[in-house]
Amino acid sequence: MTRRNIEYFGWLTAALLMALAASWTDLGLQLDNSAYDWIFRHYRPADWEPQSAVLALDDESVKAYQGVRGLRDALVDSLELVAKAAPRAVAIDVMLAEPGAPETDARLEAALRRIPNVVLPCDLQADGKAWEDPIDRFRRLAAGLGHVHAEPDPVSREILLQKVAARDRRWALALEAYRAGRGARILETPHDLEVAGAAIPAALRKDRALRIRYRPPDRAIPRVGLQQLKADPARTAGFTGKTVFIGATGQIIARDRLQTPYTENHVPMAGVEIHASVFETIAQRLFLSDVPVSLTVLLCAVVVALAGVIFAFLPGWRAYAAAAALLVAAQSAPYLFFTHSLVLPFLSPTLAAWLGISTAATYQHFIVRRRMLKAEGDRHRYQQAMHFVTHEMRTPLTAIQGSSELIGRYNLNEDKRKQIAELIHSESKRLGKMIEIFLSVERLSAGQVELKKEPFDGLALMSACIGRVQPLAERKRISISLQPDFEAPLHGDRELMDYAFYNLLTNAVKYSPPGTAVSVFSRRDGPHLRIAVQDQGIGMDHKEVRQIFQKFYRTKRAEASGETGTGIGLSIVEQIVTQHGGSIEVASSPGQGSCFTLVLPAATVTAD
Repeated sequence: MTRRNIEYFGWLTAALLMALAASWTDLGLQLDNSAYDWIFRHYRPADWEPQSAVLALDDESVKAYQGVRGLRDALVDSLELVAKAAPRAVAIDVMLAEPGAPETDARLEAALRRIPNVVLPCDLQADGKAWEDPIDRFRRLAAGLGHVHAEPDPVSREILLQKVAARDRRWALALEAYRAGRGARILETPHDLEVAGAAIPAALRKDRALRIRYRPPDRAIPRVGLQQLKADPARTAGFTGKTVFIGATGQIIARDRLQTPYTENHVPMAGVEIHASVFETIAQRLFLSDVPVSLTVLLCAVVVALAGVIFAFLPGWRAYAAAAALLVAAQSAPYLFFTHSLVLPFLSPTLAAWLGISTAATYQHFIVRRRMLKAEGDRHRYQQAMHFVTHEMRTPLTAIQGSSELIGRYNLNEDKRKQIAELIHSESKRLGKMIEIFLSVERLSAGQVELKKEPFDGLALMSACIGRVQPLAERKRISISLQPDFEAPLHGDRELMDYAFYNLLTNAVKYSPPGTAVSVFSRRDGPHLRIAVQDQGIGMDHKEVRQIFQKFYRTKRAEASGETGTGIGLSIVEQIVTQHGGSIEVASSPGQGSCFTLVLPAATVTAD
């Protein structure tokens, strides 16, 4: 795996971790719940025949029985009417923890005796440390006690099938009603509960939480008010063979009206109806199971990996089209899972898709941009190479061409032939040296080669360069003086430093008027070695000084001087000095000349 692939993988992994971390925050859980409610409202499950019904102590009934004081009388009448229908079981959601009027309690006890499978409610006390149970005369007639606590947050999406107070565990009212109606026992495993052949996915580690499968509002569990039933006793036939839930539903006395996933467009649901919905979830075995966390993480990893593959292998609009399809699939996955009774968090795959796509697209964008810039750099280097060849190699090629032409055209004596042959040989070596220097500089700028590390005599280098430029200086009657302060052994690439120093000398001579002087001096300056070339030439202003190391830049005075040049030389000199860990200082004024100083760090200088 290449370094670039490892880096790409690292960025995608970071995107995955960010998506998971964000989805597991409190805000992420709220968004997941909102998405769950939206899916719940828009998914239409196959209809089923309810096995339960609700006998509602609604506002009309409560008013008829003169409010809370007559609630127990209303319960007695409800039980007497229900008993005639032979229900499978009856679950009561009216607290009976305190004695009532003796006559009413006697009637209630008699009514309870006529119904074989009655489940009575129990409630946690305010401190949550003990249970508030029905009084003994009613409790001993019950087939079971069930707690009446739903779990709003504030929306009631699930119920804890077990509650514990002082090590006394109670099952939920709906679960007890289901068990009593079938005369079964509740069998436990760490992962589920089994009742009458129904395996309920309520894990112990989640306090036996069960997601509630509500019926859509237009297909609600059958409900009839007590006053309606009294006015039309034939309606009791709807209770036959079913589990009947009796409780308050009106706003006058109902204390547990809670929101459900359907509450967005409907009024809150009474607690007794929520318990009936829990019963239907169990009876119809319409269980909603949470997708394991490990599977969620795996799915998110696959989404991020697909985003990475898309932008790594698909070009242009195809990549963005595939990314859009991936995003749609990730956002649709929770709904598709829900249709198979599985609850997949919405935010995790959605964030994984968004962050994975954004990361992959951004990374690939910069990779493509980097490749484009590299290609442009290669093209510029090629163009510069051609300019360099044209500019720097013209002189030796002209000398070789002219000398060879002389040998072929004229009958020269042996001494003249020998002299011309030596000139051709010398210029050929010079041309080869130029090519080698140019290629070395190109490889250095591209980071493809390391500098030679060898000691050499800096004074000898300067003297040799002055000797080579002396004929040009003599033609312009320019004197060149060397003023070293000390021995100057250097450490680095001698040929490259030779080119750099020679270029500064030739520029000084080329752009100086006849009869002037060029001075070369070297001195130590603390930890640095300074080698300077000072002329009395045309000079530059401050703006030009800032641009002279740009490739192909020439000052207006240089162009007006008539001297040929392409503006490449100084840029190459700067590269050579920089590669040696040094820098170039320039001091210049128009008409007053210029001084170029090579500043080399002490690391490149070794003392004898």
